[in-house]
Amino acid sequence: MPHTHHHGPDCGHGCGHHHGPRHIYIYSPASAIRDKAAFKRGVARLKALGHEVEVDPDAQAVHTRFAGDDATRLAAIHRAAASGADVALITRGAYGLTRILPGIQYQAVAKAIERGMKFVGFSDFTAFQLAVLAKTGAATWAGPSLLSFGEDETPDDIMQACFDDLLTGQGEGAGWTLGREKTHPQAEVYVKKATLWGGNLAVLTALLCTPYFPQVKGGILFVEDVGEHPYRIERMLTQLLHAGVLAQQKAIVLGQFTGYKLAPHDKGFKLQSVVDWLRTQVKAPVLTNLPFGHVPTKVLLPVGAQVSLSVEGRDALIYWGHTH
Repeated sequence: MPHTHHHGPDCGHGCGHHHGPRHIYIYSPASAIRDKAAFKRGVARLKALGHEVEVDPDAQAVHTRFAGDDATRLAAIHRAAASGADVALITRGAYGLTRILPGIQYQAVAKAIERGMKFVGFSDFTAFQLAVLAKTGAATWAGPSLLSFGEDETPDDIMQACFDDLLTGQGEGAGWTLGREKTHPQAEVYVKKATLWGGNLAVLTALLCTPYFPQVKGGILFVEDVGEHPYRIERMLTQLLHAGVLAQQKAIVLGQFTGYKLAPHDKGFKLQSVVDWLRTQVKAPVLTNLPFGHVPTKVLLPVGAQVSLSVEGRDALIYWGHTH
């Protein structure tokens, strides 16, 4: 097992060759673009990195809060799948995919993935990723959206490096440092070859008991969320617990939970309270601080792929280089 000593998150590099420019297809399967300047900056930055960037004709469509009506967004997904691009990158998440899941041509998406296309996104895109996994077993990538590249500030170095690794086929893993906690239930964890799956907790929980929820046994589940108070995070985790989902996992990895405010009446109930409680409910290790979520520093993770997980002390590594 390769072991790395590192500070902060990183991408595990393989020793491949740089493959020159990539074809990136940009499309909008969920909410409408509101920040046109950020959209332009994102496209310009990807082009500046030397990539061929193809923008879907309806990428900036608007229909109420969505990027076009349901039929328009479905057509955009299918154009992306048919584009022959190396990467299909969503413009943004926010709400919009759950309601169109029945209309997606999953075999067309799976064929595109088989030919080497990498579907990348996060947040609301979790619905697409889990549905593709449930229906076809194919893997997609949890990672940035176009707007992640379009922020005012320069995009995060680690996110860019991980995205570059994905484009060049060199990504082999993601390493990070676990959160500083008084107690770590297990100083050493090693899970060999388990299915990595998960994404946004609210979107994932909303798919329970539907045909779009993957039945992953012995997997590694990762979750993140934004704008959800710790009690709401606990309520969603409780739903997964009572549904028997958590008991079937070999590890639970918590990403970044951001954008909420604690209230005086919480009286000390906080995110760590939820983590401590969760550890009393499941046998599997519960790991924290994965650099993924609604934050600038995002690693890229293969949703639905076979990975290994190792923890030594506070050093954690999710590794998929052995699957190539």
